[in-house]
Amino acid sequence: MPLNELDERIVHALAEDARRSFADIGQLVGLSAPAVKRRVDRLRATGAITGFTVRVDPAALGRQTEGFIELYCRSNTSPETIERGLARYPEIASASTVTGEADALVQVFASDMRHFERVLERIAGEPFVERTKSVLVLSPLLRRFSSGSPG
Repeated sequence: MPLNELDERIVHALAEDARRSFADIGQLVGLSAPAVKRRVDRLRATGAITGFTVRVDPAALGRQTEGFIELYCRSNTSPETIERGLARYPEIASASTVTGEADALVQVFASDMRHFERVLERIAGEPFVERTKSVLVLSPLLRRFSSGSPG
């Protein structure tokens, strides 16, 4: 279900800080706190909001090295096979199938370069992986936790 502009502004406010009060959000979007609560309840009931979470700096967990791994899989490898194969790696922050030459792109957070190398070697050894290509992040420039701008 597409969100209207007001709902989008509420979602963006929650994406910035899920602990923000309904009254605070109401001031931002021009609604009363009860009206914001009703909208948030509706957004949760319809599945537009799937939950609330906390964002943790990976470095605070000892994960100071970030990299991306392109996976090139054997023919006829399904997305479900890739997902099952990668799910057991706690170092993986995200994984997606992609267009282009690679079949999937995997974001990894590791404690150091050696740890990243071990994770890369283990992933490359998965039976569905034909080859990998990796890059390391030097400096993250921009990270957004909600899509689009709040308008």
